[in-house]
Amino acid sequence: MNAMESLYQVVLERKASAREGSYTGYLFHEGLDKILKKCAEECGEVIIAAKNGRNEDTIGEISDLMYHLTVLMANEGISWEQIEAELSRRAQKQGNLKKFHQVDKDT
Repeated sequence: MNAMESLYQVVLERKASAREGSYTGYLFHEGLDKILKKCAEECGEVIIAAKNGRNEDTIGEISDLMYHLTVLMANEGISWEQIEAELSRRAQKQGNLKKFHQVDKDT
């Protein structure tokens, strides 16, 4: 089992029976809006850390985002297997570069 699968299992356990003082349990108790707010907040922090160019900060913020996304997945009943299957499906695509709309600046 890799680190993400292990994290997912812990998150599922906390969802089933939150321990006293469990942050994960708190997120589930607060519900989808709180989980989504935390995902958005962590995404912004990833962007800022990456912009600042400190890899150790960026790694920490990506880890925080991945944790909150894992809570979201568990809340919505989405498994890592489903995510991996979708990523594998996408990896099979070739030539999927989207064409950008060109604006005619002369008109």
